[in-house]
Amino acid sequence: MTAGPVTTTLAATLDEGSDPSAKKQRRIARAAGGRKSYGMFFCIVPFLVLVFLFSYFPLYGWIYALYDYRPALGLSGSEFVGFQWFQMLVSSPTQMAQIGKVLLNTLAISFLGILTSILPLLFAVFLNEVRAPWFRNLVQTLTTLPNFISWVLVYMIAFSLFSSSGLVNGMLVDSGLVTAPVKFLDTADNIWLTMTLWSIWKGLGWGAIIYLAAISGIDPSLHESARMDGAGRFQTMWYVTIPQLMPTYIVLLLLSVANLLNNGMEQYFVFQNAFNRDWIQVLDLYVYNIGMTGNSLSMATAIGMLKSVISVILLFTVNGIAKRVRGESII
Repeated sequence: MTAGPVTTTLAATLDEGSDPSAKKQRRIARAAGGRKSYGMFFCIVPFLVLVFLFSYFPLYGWIYALYDYRPALGLSGSEFVGFQWFQMLVSSPTQMAQIGKVLLNTLAISFLGILTSILPLLFAVFLNEVRAPWFRNLVQTLTTLPNFISWVLVYMIAFSLFSSSGLVNGMLVDSGLVTAPVKFLDTADNIWLTMTLWSIWKGLGWGAIIYLAAISGIDPSLHESARMDGAGRFQTMWYVTIPQLMPTYIVLLLLSVANLLNNGMEQYFVFQNAFNRDWIQVLDLYVYNIGMTGNSLSMATAIGMLKSVISVILLFTVNGIAKRVRGESII
């Protein structure tokens, strides 16, 4: 009676398991895999340390929200007040009205940013269609450079161009189009749109980089098939390139929604003045003004805590929506 394939395989497995050399080779392979895993772990240790120092260790500062903190006395010399600052936030009508206005500014500018978030994708698609490499590289470089310019320098550029004595007003007055300088900066009119346009100018090229990287990963056979079917350049962009970029855009869009309350502070800090303060003051700038200008660090910490908690809730909410709609989460 001949042995079947299952019997033969089982016998070979038993022989291999009883072979000392095979056991030794497996132990060596496991040891090598373990050493490789440890090596990869040690490679990311410096980044873990940086994340801890700059993302988690500062959370210790939340304790200041429980004290009536006085810098001259230090934390140990300041009075412990518990949740007094949080109670003041919800019990004071004036404070609630102020926070409501700040939230309106924050959400309005954030939603404008979300509405214009498609622009980096479109810019990357059209830039990819430029045939001359030197011109494509030049445009990409010139549009990416503003990202590395600080907002202080951006405001200096804006002041030189759009102040009452700036270049634009000088040209308008000299040409006779206006009789008095136009107040581009010293006004609250359209300030949300103005801030959004400056953000687009500064971040358009930088935001397009990730889409350009995604375009380079698209299977060339898709474009070849489209061209064989008679599709032109615009049809190829519309039916091939853009659909392939949509998963990347959706992920970035969901992250933007999760960061609705995080506008940053630098841009609005340098552009604020007595004329537009009420409409340019976003939540991050409001926290800074409360803590530094208003000399109430504990109140600023309490507001910052609430902002962080709400942002985390938004992140997990958006993650749940993404998992339900797309079948996969973003975190």
